[in-house]
Amino acid sequence: MVTRRNFVALGASAVLASGLGPRMVFARAATERRFVFIIQRGAADGLGTLAPVGDSAFAAQRGALAEDFAAAPRLDSMFALHPSLAGVHQLYQARQALFVHAVASPYRDRSHFDGQNVLETGGTSAYQLKDGWLNRLLTLLPKDDKAIALAATIPMALRGGVEVASYAPSALPDASDDLLARVSAMYQGDAQLHGIWEQATATRMLTSDLAADNGKNAAATGALAAKLLAAPGGSRIAMIETGGWDTHAQQRGRLTGQLKGLDAMIAGLRQGLGPLWDDTLVVVATEFGRTVKVNGTGGTDHGTGSVAMLLGGAAQGGRVIADWPGLSDAALYEGRDLKPTAGLDTVLNSAVAAHFDLPVQTAARKLFPEMQSARLMQDLVRA
Repeated sequence: MVTRRNFVALGASAVLASGLGPRMVFARAATERRFVFIIQRGAADGLGTLAPVGDSAFAAQRGALAEDFAAAPRLDSMFALHPSLAGVHQLYQARQALFVHAVASPYRDRSHFDGQNVLETGGTSAYQLKDGWLNRLLTLLPKDDKAIALAATIPMALRGGVEVASYAPSALPDASDDLLARVSAMYQGDAQLHGIWEQATATRMLTSDLAADNGKNAAATGALAAKLLAAPGGSRIAMIETGGWDTHAQQRGRLTGQLKGLDAMIAGLRQGLGPLWDDTLVVVATEFGRTVKVNGTGGTDHGTGSVAMLLGGAAQGGRVIADWPGLSDAALYEGRDLKPTAGLDTVLNSAVAAHFDLPVQTAARKLFPEMQSARLMQDLVRA
C-alpha cells in the first residue's frame, strides 16, 4: 500500500445469435500494445470491492456488508479483496493488478447520466465536452485506426471526430436496476404481465448484467474481446460496457454476482490474449461510488469515492495506491461518502500516456483538457 504523501467476421454471427454479454466497443490502433477500458455503469461500490478492513471504523460503518470480508484475501495490512475476485487476486500476486482507492472523477453530484458523461468525455462538468476521451486518444495514435461499436448506441467515450462503425442489438432502453426491480415487484402478482416482464428483463440481462448466467456470458465477452484484439490487423483498443452495478437493495448477493462476472471477463481476456497479455493494460472504472453506510433495504445509495483497477501484464501491479481519508463519520464526504483523494482523470491520463509512450502533457491537453494540472502518477505501467 502506498500511504498518504507518498466486428470483423470473427465469430460475430454466433455472438449475435447467442446474445452474449455486455455491450462492447472496439478500436484498432497500429501498435503492439493493447488497451481495454471496462466501464462499470451504475456506480460500483469500491468499499465492497476492495475493503479497508484495517480501518477501525470499517466494520461498524458497513454493517452486514463487512461480513463478506471475514475470510477475504488480504492484500496488505489495510485492504482485502472481495472473495469473488479470485482471478484478480491471482493477478495481484503475480504483480499484474494495481488498485487506486478513494478515487473519483471531478463530478461531485449523484446523477448516473451526468457522472458517466463526465467520466467518458474527460471534462470537469457534465456536457461540457462533446466528444469522448477514448475517441480523442485515437487521434494521438496512427491515423489509419478504425473503430467498431457493438452497442445500442456508441458509448460517449468513443464518440468524436474519428469515425466509428456500430452494430445495435435489440435491447430495452437503459433504466436503473433499482427501477427495474421495483417494476418487477409491481408485476409479481399479475399472471399475464409478470411473464412478459420477466422475459424482457432476461433479454436485458444478456446485454448488460455481468451476473447473468453465473458469469458465463461475461467470460464469453472477455474471450471475444481477446479474439478481436489478437487477430492479425485487428483491434488494439477495446471498450467493454457493463451494467448492473446500481446496488440500492440486497447488495451482498448482487455485488457478489457482479464481481464474479467481472472476474470471469478478465479471465476470458487473459486466456484469449495468450502472450499478448504481457503488453495489455486493462482499466476498470465507474462513474462514482456508493454510500459508506447501508440503507434500509440492505443496499447502498449513490456516493462519491470508489476504486479503479489497472490489470494486465503491462500494469505495474502488486500494490494498492491510497491516500486513505478514513471512514469515521467526521472523515466522510458530505457526511455520507468515501472522500475522494485521487482524481480518476489523473489515473487515466497517467496510465494511457505511459502505456502508449505519449508525453503526459500532450495526452492531458487532448484527453482531459479541463484538468487544472497534468499531474503524473508514477509507475502505473511497466516500461
